[in-house]
Amino acid sequence: MTIHETARTDSITRPRYVCAIGAMYSAIAIPRVMPIAQCGPGCVDKQYAGLAYINGHQGAGYAGGASPPCVNTGEKEVVFGGNERLRDLIQATLKVMDADLFVVTTGCISDIVGDDVQSVVGEFQRRNVPIVYAETGGFKGNNFTGHETIVDAIIDQFLGDYDGEKEAGLVNVWTVLPYHNTFWRGDLAEIKRILEGIGLKVNILFGYRSGGVEEWKTVPKAQFNLVLHTWLGLSTAKHLEKKYGQPFLHVPVIPIGSIETTRFLREVAEFAGVDKAAAERFIEREEEEYYAYMDNFSDFYSEYFLGIPSLFAVVADSAYALAINKFLGNQLGLIPVKVIITEDPPEEHREAIKGEFRNIAPDISLEAEFIEDSYVIDQQIRALPRKPAMLLGSTWDNDLAKEINSGIVEVGYPVSREVILNRGYVGYRGTLSLIEALFTAVVRRIP
Repeated sequence: MTIHETARTDSITRPRYVCAIGAMYSAIAIPRVMPIAQCGPGCVDKQYAGLAYINGHQGAGYAGGASPPCVNTGEKEVVFGGNERLRDLIQATLKVMDADLFVVTTGCISDIVGDDVQSVVGEFQRRNVPIVYAETGGFKGNNFTGHETIVDAIIDQFLGDYDGEKEAGLVNVWTVLPYHNTFWRGDLAEIKRILEGIGLKVNILFGYRSGGVEEWKTVPKAQFNLVLHTWLGLSTAKHLEKKYGQPFLHVPVIPIGSIETTRFLREVAEFAGVDKAAAERFIEREEEEYYAYMDNFSDFYSEYFLGIPSLFAVVADSAYALAINKFLGNQLGLIPVKVIITEDPPEEHREAIKGEFRNIAPDISLEAEFIEDSYVIDQQIRALPRKPAMLLGSTWDNDLAKEINSGIVEVGYPVSREVILNRGYVGYRGTLSLIEALFTAVVRRIP
């Protein structure tokens, strides 16, 4: 048995995700949506600490942190069930909490003892209370799994059926995981901006650029769904295709750099049938500005060329790892020596993900490895015959970077040594921020 197999069966050290109930922060990421937690004491606080505090110090927002009502399941609820306690909590919440939609999330205890959450929440739904429930016990998966469970709950229990007209040019975007991806706010803002730039109306659904619950109500009216991720959101898009007859476009490479961003926008424009001439005018303006900054950056890049590290490794979730490798390998000419995927994607998507990494550039092919255990990740990086001079990982990789004398840029969960407000790394503007972060780390290591 290999070290990796031992770690998977016996224990996982410092996994780079949280449990399924952590997806309550997907609900919190929708303006004026509030979770109600049916779980043991401490679970809600741990999700805040793990996702919103130590991960970029993003903050609690309107409904996060200490705000979410919680059953605080104890011995009585374990023995006699927690239905009555949940019913009382929902009633009290409706009196004192102001929200447009409530999402009941369950923890391990509730799901193990078999609380009838559906029945309790159903009582309030029949009274036209805007409330849904999602079974998110930690043993059912991580917060990626929980995210899709909550999204499905909102679609099926709140939006319901729809057979009306579709709105031409309206797109629902399913992309990076809110809060888990430290840079989600900036990324979503840039994705919305560039899609609107080519003539689309965009339901970005999460974050400050979202219209909240009113925007979610227009999800069934969209012309199509856009999945901008290696795999997250695909099941949602397929569900919406079946439920509302909406086609979807899957773009696995999140655009970082002008080449990928322009390719992405042209692909979406073709699929959506927008005015190509207008889309090209927007792309031309964006590229002109982007390359003006890159022209200035080229002074540094050429002056310090011999001091710039050429070898790099990425330890991150599959979407960011793919996008970063595409940009650094195909557009900046750096050489990847290792890529490790950390979010435990479903087995049915892994071969497709591996295929994307085998096609980074015409002369660059990588074999992606799926590893959750940070101890094993450390072992893999240490064993490389050619050590990366730049490691793009998380806060947990800082000691390893020092050990192998590598620069470190935190791009994956958790990012604990930076405060992130609205920085993003995708699109034309986000790429410039990523370049700043990367080469700031470089110049700090130049004697």
